[in-house]
Amino acid sequence: MIAPPERSPERDAALTATLPYVAEYGWTLRALRAGLRDSGADPQDAELLFPGGTADLLELFIDLEDRQMAAAMAARDLSGLHLAGRVRLAVALRLEAARPHRAAVRRALALLALPRHAGLAARSLARTVDAIWHAAGDRSADFAWYTKRFILAAIYGSTLLFWLRDNGPDDAATLAFLDRRLADHARFHQAQRRCRERVSRCLPGEVPA
Repeated sequence: MIAPPERSPERDAALTATLPYVAEYGWTLRALRAGLRDSGADPQDAELLFPGGTADLLELFIDLEDRQMAAAMAARDLSGLHLAGRVRLAVALRLEAARPHRAAVRRALALLALPRHAGLAARSLARTVDAIWHAAGDRSADFAWYTKRFILAAIYGSTLLFWLRDNGPDDAATLAFLDRRLADHARFHQAQRRCRERVSRCLPGEVPA
């Protein structure tokens, strides 16, 4: 598991206060200082709280949304949902929490697409999909741990891009898109399993030594 960024109530509060300014000023120290001023903190603390500037702000923003999703999942009764249903719910809750900050998400993705932020983008996506699987109750520790996260990274990434174009009030179109991607993966996985079963039946048994 990739270590999270530095967490503290002060950093979380500063980031939360900054979000309303990101649409206008972007992920900048100007936005951060405006947020600190609004929250009653000293704007001069901007560099102290986020010495890495934009990269630090982006990383904590994504991490904070991961934590909010995990808390929302922990508050739900998941006993009636199978694993895929819990994964779907986790993604839905994460998008729901991000809805008021759609402009901030859009600006964040534009920055993360830049070559200089490639490492940050990879780390953040890896942490997000791991948080989703963990919140869904996945405890795999073998090779499946990697394959599940690789597959979900592709599904979540495409769903997030679709969500940015979804102007509906309740993410219904995005969740329908997510359902299709999850169903496509389920059909592919089932086809793989049937193929392996057919091949195993055709192969001769082991010859005793």
